[in-house]
Amino acid sequence: MKKIKLMSAVLLTACILAGCGGPEEQPTGTPGSDVLARPIEESTSPSDSQVSDSVEVPDSSEAPVAATTTIGDRTVVDGKMQSYLTGEWKDETIARRRSMAVMIPNNKPAMPQYGISRASIIYEAPVEGRITRLMAFFEDYDDLDHIGPVRSSRDYYVYEAMGLDAIYCNWGLAIPYVEDLLKSDQVDNISQALTGIHNPSSEAFTRLDRPGYKDEYRGYMLIDGYNKAVERHGYDKEYDSDFQGAFLFANDGHRAEYADKPSAVKVYPGGSNSNSGGYGNARPWFEYNEEDGLYYRYQYDGKQIDEMNNEQLTVSNIVFKVCDGLVRDNNDYLFFTTYGSNEAYVFTNGRVIKGTWSRDNADERTRYFDESGNEIVFNQGKTWVCNIWSDYKEYMNWE
Repeated sequence: MKKIKLMSAVLLTACILAGCGGPEEQPTGTPGSDVLARPIEESTSPSDSQVSDSVEVPDSSEAPVAATTTIGDRTVVDGKMQSYLTGEWKDETIARRRSMAVMIPNNKPAMPQYGISRASIIYEAPVEGRITRLMAFFEDYDDLDHIGPVRSSRDYYVYEAMGLDAIYCNWGLAIPYVEDLLKSDQVDNISQALTGIHNPSSEAFTRLDRPGYKDEYRGYMLIDGYNKAVERHGYDKEYDSDFQGAFLFANDGHRAEYADKPSAVKVYPGGSNSNSGGYGNARPWFEYNEEDGLYYRYQYDGKQIDEMNNEQLTVSNIVFKVCDGLVRDNNDYLFFTTYGSNEAYVFTNGRVIKGTWSRDNADERTRYFDESGNEIVFNQGKTWVCNIWSDYKEYMNWE
């Protein structure tokens, strides 16, 4: 079943509810023109025509340098193509299929999460109670049995998932604000059968035995059940033909260095002290490792670990996406504007690039531009996006 596009007017109404203005004028600079991307190893780059015919999948330091510094149109080589979510080479069937966007709790009683290190993108935002919740985008999950725990939906997560043409997965929802959206044909969703869910997918979920954990932290999504549910609902399994991917990525053999930008080797989305902005509870931070070019995730005064493999979560890029927000009711349900334009801070290669994010509506990806209006180039690999409530942006910092 082809997804019905959400009309911009609907989102504009929600934007007005949040007290924000309409989208600002879009930056028009050349993508990545001042990124200072360099070849990882010096070599003579082939012409564009040669690249399309003879590029090899890089699997060692001897891989050829691509002629273009950023990834444009994807090319299939020996059954592989570059991921729309990470820029890395994956089997074509994996790279083409729509990702699953899974709601995962991030409060301390739910720790540790299972399978989360396999996510290509993790989106984090505050929810009621001023904690954060995660939405993890998985594309490479065939060898997993389950993912979770899985928690309930909030509409601003749904809008973010729509921008990446993902299939949205949740166990429960904030009924007053999400029910109509999830029961419509605007969102392909795999949801546990609960009050407010009108197109349930019970085969995709189960409760696992977790001694000492409350029921809300024992609900998991089964991969086999997910696949069966997608088939039963008749959802499209591959990305829309006009899908451009999550970010503008550096191409093979090139690295976005940003040597002229400020250093940022410790990154704190909510600062290092408690506050009520959402990130002040877990007090998460990331530490950059120059040897592997990755940021290591910490929270609750320690490493954030995947229960599946006991590995610490790492990413190549971090984004602080500053969003206008509001408190909707006495239950502290929140709303965040995920379209329009606002401040953005992109961390990659141990540097921070200040700029803006821009998005016209829920059917488009968010794009990130530097202060000169050039689209920011991300390094290949996983990305962590932190939705920062503008009222609390004073707490975010880095060093």
